[in-house]
Amino acid sequence: MEKAKKLLTTTLIAAAIATSSASAMAASTLSEGKLTVGMEITYPPFESYEGDKVVGFDPELTALLTNKMGVGYEFSDNKFTGLILGLSANKFDAVISGMYIIPDRLKKADAIPYAKTGASIMVPKGSDIQPKTGEDLCGVKVGLQQGTTWVKTLNDLSTSYCVENGLKPIIVQEFPTAPEVTQAMMSKNVQAQLEIAGAATMFVERTKGRVQISSDTLVFPQTLGIYIKKGNEELKAELEKAMAEIKADGSYEQLITKYELTPVTE
Repeated sequence: MEKAKKLLTTTLIAAAIATSSASAMAASTLSEGKLTVGMEITYPPFESYEGDKVVGFDPELTALLTNKMGVGYEFSDNKFTGLILGLSANKFDAVISGMYIIPDRLKKADAIPYAKTGASIMVPKGSDIQPKTGEDLCGVKVGLQQGTTWVKTLNDLSTSYCVENGLKPIIVQEFPTAPEVTQAMMSKNVQAQLEIAGAATMFVERTKGRVQISSDTLVFPQTLGIYIKKGNEELKAELEKAMAEIKADGSYEQLITKYELTPVTE
């Protein structure tokens, strides 16, 4: 009888904990038992369509995290420039879309670091220019995806370095998506493209070598972040806990290695 009472008590406690956990997740996500993730699904190798399936680093990371959290997941395809705005408007619970952590975004949302990377400079194969660094882009017409941090970075570099040293300014031209930048470069509408290293490698492969990477090392290295709406401390804590767990079991390191990124240790 005593053993039966102990067993019943243990079962009730476990059930109460599970119910409490489920209730917390229900309160922190838009749909009970499901994490809705905003991303722009035209950005390989971070996210892209393979038929009807969303593939890439960010979808695989989402699967690892939600498995630890005990919830399902779905993806919401949006323009990169509208992701943080969509998060604030409750269109999705989190943004996981190869997005750098920068002060301007942190004013509008909270972020959890999940990888480190930098940019590569691409040019058409056989181009007369072979820029290795950001400073080599003075006088070059550079194509960028709208909403990326490099728009401001290159404009600032143009003013503080190129013009200050008597060189021609960097000419920045923005396009809605990264593939459109690559197409513009192949059509000679821009001379170079700045893109996250992993994506740049993928674009080289997909264009069958019509473009090439001219930089030898990462340009403007930064940290990528999972963005969560400000004030949603419950979801942030759940994601941070899940991140710690996938680091502990080795699955995070395997995924980072697969996509040739740099892990975050903090």
